[in-house]
Amino acid sequence: MKIEDIEKEIKEKPGVLLYFWGEHCNVCHALKPKLLEAFEKNFPKIEFLTINIGDHAEIAAHFGVFSIPTAIIFLDGKEFARVSRNVSVPLLIERIRRPYEILTS
Repeated sequence: MKIEDIEKEIKEKPGVLLYFWGEHCNVCHALKPKLLEAFEKNFPKIEFLTINIGDHAEIAAHFGVFSIPTAIIFLDGKEFARVSRNVSVPLLIERIRRPYEILTS
């Protein structure tokens, strides 16, 4: 995985979620399936990319990620939302729902 590839996805897809996680982060392992399920159900056109910061520290630095887990949601090529650590999946879904509907209608 390269920064250029991620940037290309962000520009070409209607939406992209970057999920930054770490191998020894229990919260990361618990949150990922919840986010994945919620986004597959509610936002099927948003690409879900996972980035292990242990393997890709340069990508985390490029996107200004300093704590894990962190999810960054891009809509129409622009960063729309960024959440870290204690993430409320239902609140995140509600925050994204309307802009996503406008973008994909």
